[in-house]
Amino acid sequence: MLIDLKIKNYALIEKLEMNPSPLLNIITGETGAGKSIMLGAIGLLLGNRADTKLLFNQAEKCVIEGVFDISSYNLQELFSKEDLDFDNQCILRREISPSGKSRAFVNDTPVTLDVIRKIGENLMDIHSQHDTLQLGDTSYQLNILDIYAGNTSSMGNTTFDIYAGNLSYLRNYNESYRQYKKLESDYKKLTDQLAQAQKEHDYHAFLLSELDEAGLQENEQEELEEELKQLENAEDIKLKLTQAVQSLTESEFNITSALKDTVHTLSQLSAFSGKYEELRTRTESCMIELNDIAGELEDAERNTEANPERTLEVQERLNLIYTLQRKHQVQSNAELLQIQRELEEKVGSVLNLDTAITNTEKAMKAAEQEVMEKAAILSERRKASFGTFEEELYKLLAELGMPNARIVIQHNAVAPSATGTDDISILFSANKGAQPQTLIKAASGGEFSRLMLSIKYMLADKTALPTIVFDEIDTGISGEVAVKVGRMMQQMAQKHQIIAISHLPQIAAQGDSHYFVYKHDTEDRTISRIKKLDDQERINEIAHMIAGANPSDNAYQSAKELLSL
Repeated sequence: MLIDLKIKNYALIEKLEMNPSPLLNIITGETGAGKSIMLGAIGLLLGNRADTKLLFNQAEKCVIEGVFDISSYNLQELFSKEDLDFDNQCILRREISPSGKSRAFVNDTPVTLDVIRKIGENLMDIHSQHDTLQLGDTSYQLNILDIYAGNTSSMGNTTFDIYAGNLSYLRNYNESYRQYKKLESDYKKLTDQLAQAQKEHDYHAFLLSELDEAGLQENEQEELEEELKQLENAEDIKLKLTQAVQSLTESEFNITSALKDTVHTLSQLSAFSGKYEELRTRTESCMIELNDIAGELEDAERNTEANPERTLEVQERLNLIYTLQRKHQVQSNAELLQIQRELEEKVGSVLNLDTAITNTEKAMKAAEQEVMEKAAILSERRKASFGTFEEELYKLLAELGMPNARIVIQHNAVAPSATGTDDISILFSANKGAQPQTLIKAASGGEFSRLMLSIKYMLADKTALPTIVFDEIDTGISGEVAVKVGRMMQQMAQKHQIIAISHLPQIAAQGDSHYFVYKHDTEDRTISRIKKLDDQERINEIAHMIAGANPSDNAYQSAKELLSL
């Protein structure tokens, strides 16, 4: 429920504030006085795009703020999802700067337009002549029937339904349908992957067999390259090893003999000091190490031989490795082994995909069965409501001056969609003997208005509608019918706050609160203002609505009679 509305620096409005009644609020005024401007400002508050051309003063920012009581709207989950603090009183605010920058706030927390739009559509429901035409859309008609049948929690407002306290039949079905469509999408992706994998399978299998046949080993390339170097330089290596052995053991002044003499000399001196004994021990250790080195050099020299056959064998093995590296565009044996592992996964993935496809297909069929079962329940509930919906709507239209109206709900079964398996169309005729047709073909603007008002009236007891704004929805009616429309609005307002912009005195007289929008001329420009009328001012305004600028005594008397009704 809207508690307070402030509009500052918007179009012809310099500053405006209203505190609407929780019941039926009537707004009247001359054409062009600013009633539609107010709706434009409210639209900005609910997330519509802003235009700096609409600033009253181009040097100042525009601010529109609405305070709402949301204690009965069950919006806690929506606020939680958007990471906003919830309170029973919610403040929406839009600010548009002269530069064109727009900012939105919910309870003083900056939010995106999308967030304020999600919240706003749960707080206010605006219906103008243009908006009423959506009644001709079959998806909108299906929403109406779902609310009437108790399948959902909101009219044309999926956001409210999602965050309502109870799980509706439509939402329950829709969750199963989304799960089914996800599995269907997963199944298609897997089958596409399998088809692609099968196309590449033979090529991958060939590459894998080539690498398997090569029998590559970790560090093999490095070991072979080192071995090849030794094989290709065997004679030079053997010569240098021989020279090293001779330097250690066989030359006239070899190191081993020198160390042996040193050990003998130090042995003779060790009797004189422990220090000489320590030096002898260390020298003897060096001699033993050099003897070991000499032995290993001799073994290496004996084992080093030119081997053309082995050289050729190593060269061929390395050539195979280099060829595979060039083919796979890598630089090392380790990379080839990684490619081999990846090819093994790709070749084996075909079998894994078969298993995944089988499991997904099974789950998809089970989900499809669940969808069809829930769709059947939803469809039966819809069809069970057709008769009472047609009858109730017919009675309301008869009261509103359309006694010959006929309402027929046409139903066709269709493939499952997000809304079920039903294609619904409300057929209408206003005249006796005329065959019912789709609303677009059969209903005039005034008839559309009465249809929408009647439907809103029917749904008022079935769902928690937000504040309803009717913008001249009474166009095309007059007399006693207008009185009945006013009474219908008054009855709806017992459970839902209503703000109605009207030119009809019969409807204006039904309001709990009456606001008058008027133009005020200053020295340099025209300004729109609004005031709440007291009892005498209401009589004067309704008399003017009846008789024009100079109402007669009869007009004043008629105004009093309308108010007394």
